Amino acid sequence: MIKGVLIDYGGTIDTNGVHWGEVLWNAYLEYKIPVSKEAFRQAYSYGERALAIKPLVKPGHNFLDVLTIKLGEQFSFLHDNGHLKNDGFYTSLIPKMANRCNNFAAQCIADAKPVLHKMSAQYPMVMVSNFYGNIQSVLTGFGILNYFTKIVESSVVGYRKPDPQIYTIGVEALALPAADCVVIGDSYAKDIEPGKLAGCQTIWLKGEGWESDPVSPVFADKIIKSFAELDRILCL
Repeated sequence: MIKGVLIDYGGTIDTNGVHWGEVLWNAYLEYKIPVSKEAFRQAYSYGERALAIKPLVKPGHNFLDVLTIKLGEQFSFLHDNGHLKNDGFYTSLIPKMANRCNNFAAQCIADAKPVLHKMSAQYPMVMVSNFYGNIQSVLTGFGILNYFTKIVESSVVGYRKPDPQIYTIGVEALALPAADCVVIGDSYAKDIEPGKLAGCQTIWLKGEGWESDPVSPVFADKIIKSFAELDRILCL
């Protein structure tokens, strides 16, 4: 029996299971940024670390701001490591690329809203996210903050996925036994494994990932291919 929901944000609600690395790579391809995917992967990882440790993202920043900052860090890495000429032309494309990705997220969230609405009416719902201190501004901007009874954000609570403790904090926020809670997320390593280790049931939104799939996804109680499938899985 499920009595409460712990749900991931990035890659789950805002992309319908597509890893953000793939979303951004598609923007690189569309705007013909002349770098290899391996160089991009290095730049993506660098940008994620930079946003996690530098005070670049402010609490009031919306998601378009985050994407603009993230792309700026990636391009700096690519310039500094000789993958991309620092002539200003490609940097001038950052606003267009950020808008493209932001529009993609907005559409995915709009598609997810009917399910989120039904879920929040049936279950208390806590968001558990690795984010930069501005998740409430992002959720407000996309009009979905009111669906969540609590936000557990890594930069605020001091624990970061895949540490199971971040999900334990989410369970405590629900004030329910962990076995009565379900974790929903797109990352097997960062959502499903730690969710199960925290004692929860799990639903894996298995989309276009970034890492190799596990050989045997034993921690996933249910596997879905689309966010919309939650309507059926949770009997909404």
